[in-house]
Amino acid sequence: MDRLIQNFSIFSILITLLASLVNCYYVHKKFEYKYSFKPPYLAQRDGSVPFWEYGGNAIASSENVRLAPSLKSQKGAIWTKNPLVFEFWEVDVAFRISGRGRIGADGLALWYTQNKGAYDGDVFGSSDQWNGLGIFFDSFDNDNKHNNPYIYAVLNDGTRLFDHQNDGTTQQLAGCLRDFRNKPFPTRVRVNYHLNVLTLMFHNGMSNNDQDFEMCFRVENVVLPKNGYFGVSAATGGLADDHDVIHFLTSSYSDPGATAPDPQILTEDQQKLQQEYLDYQRKLEQQKEDYRKEHPDETKSPELEDWFETDGQRELRQIFQGQNQIFDVIKELNQKLDDMTSKQEQTLNLILKPVGAVGTNIPPPPAGSYVDTIRRHEVDALFNNQNQVQNAVGEIRQFVLEVKQRIDTVINNQARAPTAQVQSVGYDTQSLVSEMRDGLNSVKVGMSQVANQLSQQGACPKVSCVSVTTVLIIVAVQLLIILGYNIYRDNKDSHAKKFY
Repeated sequence: MDRLIQNFSIFSILITLLASLVNCYYVHKKFEYKYSFKPPYLAQRDGSVPFWEYGGNAIASSENVRLAPSLKSQKGAIWTKNPLVFEFWEVDVAFRISGRGRIGADGLALWYTQNKGAYDGDVFGSSDQWNGLGIFFDSFDNDNKHNNPYIYAVLNDGTRLFDHQNDGTTQQLAGCLRDFRNKPFPTRVRVNYHLNVLTLMFHNGMSNNDQDFEMCFRVENVVLPKNGYFGVSAATGGLADDHDVIHFLTSSYSDPGATAPDPQILTEDQQKLQQEYLDYQRKLEQQKEDYRKEHPDETKSPELEDWFETDGQRELRQIFQGQNQIFDVIKELNQKLDDMTSKQEQTLNLILKPVGAVGTNIPPPPAGSYVDTIRRHEVDALFNNQNQVQNAVGEIRQFVLEVKQRIDTVINNQARAPTAQVQSVGYDTQSLVSEMRDGLNSVKVGMSQVANQLSQQGACPKVSCVSVTTVLIIVAVQLLIILGYNIYRDNKDSHAKKFY
């Protein structure tokens, strides 16, 4: 029994300690509107952003703050006007970095520093040697390690210079390789600093789901200066991107050991905020009325609300744009269908034209309504054309065979020759010269016989006689003519054989 009572006492003590721990580590999260901005109405009519100030090449509009436009060597930044009054915090930042090039430059930076930085500094558009935290979204590869786009955090005590040559890799606390350029939806990061633990969650902008965050890095034992300033800066270099910040939402965490707040205190805070809002609305209406009195000629000018687009108007505009796109696509498809129909008609005409020339005995198509099928006369015409093509192919084949046979005959005749080569002259030149020599010898013999007979008969008659030299010249000329004719005929035959 005593042991049971002892165990019960120990259990009661544990329950009491657990309850005390729960009460000590209660965390209350509160939205801080004085350190935030978001659309619509992000910028006022005069271009200012409430509770923030910007400079450099930054431009504020109703939907976003463009820190650096897509031009070379541009720098800009936006900083909170007042320092933080809480120690631990969480920021949700949505931004868009877009450009035409495959590679961008230089990047964007989130700051929490003890003092506000410059608007045209050397580190992503802000000052170097800062005292605090810098989270960099580096889109340009300075160290040629092919590790960009890259997200990393650098902690500085105000004495160190940023290592540009190595992209700050020698000074970083932690980082991750993520692509944040040219995304269909805005890229988002959620930076949480609580109990000296720094955590960064990353949304890649490939969807519009608020739950698609992934862990980039988590670092413990991070000590940041108190009462610092939030800032966002961007810069471009030789390459250029548009660097737009869409919203910057800040929430504060209660101090460690704080107990659960009294509901009455929460109600008083809500009433205080409501009263501040009503005072702001009343002040705005008073400014409108004063402006109308000072400018009576502009009474018909649109009100302040007419300068901006409501949610309903935006939805109607998107629906109208979608319908216009659908109409354009249907119109383009209709035009393509008309082109296909005209091409089909042209092809059908080309098919029907040779039918009348080839199939002369084919009857014309029957009169009547149009039937979307192939007709009998078209089939007969195709068969006739096919038969004619086959006959023509057969004739060409037979001609080719004949040519081949002649070529084989010529090759065989050349192979039977003693030298097995093609002779340039049809007759043997040596035998022809021998025949000419024999002929000349016989002519000489005949001429000598005639001369002997004439010498035996006596003197020549009193008429002009032809001398022997003249006769020999005439015979030689005839022989040359015959020889030239034979050579010409042989050359002509050899050229004719080449075509076989």
